[in-house]
Amino acid sequence: MSFAGMRVLAFETRRATEIAELIRRQGGKAVVAPSLREAPLDSNDDAFQFADRLFAGEFEMMILLTGVGTRALNNVISEHYPPSAFPDALRKLTVVARGPKPMMALREMNVPVTVSVPEPNTWRELLKAIEGRPEKNVAVQEYGRPSPALLEGLEAQERYVTTVRVYQYALPENLEPLRAAVRELTSGAIQVSMFTTAIQVVHLAQVARQMGCEKEALEAIRRSVITSIGPTTSEVLEEYGLKPDVVPSHPKMGILIKEASEQAPDILARKG
Repeated sequence: MSFAGMRVLAFETRRATEIAELIRRQGGKAVVAPSLREAPLDSNDDAFQFADRLFAGEFEMMILLTGVGTRALNNVISEHYPPSAFPDALRKLTVVARGPKPMMALREMNVPVTVSVPEPNTWRELLKAIEGRPEKNVAVQEYGRPSPALLEGLEAQERYVTTVRVYQYALPENLEPLRAAVRELTSGAIQVSMFTTAIQVVHLAQVARQMGCEKEALEAIRRSVITSIGPTTSEVLEEYGLKPDVVPSHPKMGILIKEASEQAPDILARKG
């Protein structure tokens, strides 16, 4: 089966061209509305203070949550220290990578990974992967959206946690594609709504609220086939009253699109 001409709305930013092509290959009409940008924080003082503590040997474990954040932290620290300083310090620690993207960034830096978090790479798998390990002083590279459940879980394991981040998620500078997506949703033109990260849900709702039609947009998504890349995104969807219809067998964009295309016709028929 395929999307069979369905209009598939996706909110991907960095991989917008790729997701559009994958949707087209599965017979869908791609509507891509970039929904976020990774914006630097106004000040990097926290990152420099973290670096001072890292180089003083205060941490036993470093948890890297994203590839973008790992590279950004390295770049920021390199503004004040030699380029090799951050990788050298990580090689002395237990390094935890939450999935393939931070692993790739660490590989580029020639930093070995002690603990690789298994799929679907959520805070639950992370906590389980390090359960029972002896390290107490832990640093966590956060991403654009804080993860209170992870931090609470680390503290429940009796670890002392320091967080550091160097970027945050912001709305795109050009909001017109996202506004156009909201208009398409509320007009009933979208059959499949595809979410590949949790913040996309938040930003879509925010823009719809600014346009005065958040309720209508969420109801339109509810009538469509709702697809989610994995548990973290699904949790946020459910916060907005949206239950995912398709969650892929592996949290990969290509697998999500393929499995969604196979299931969408039947799901849409059931939804009427």
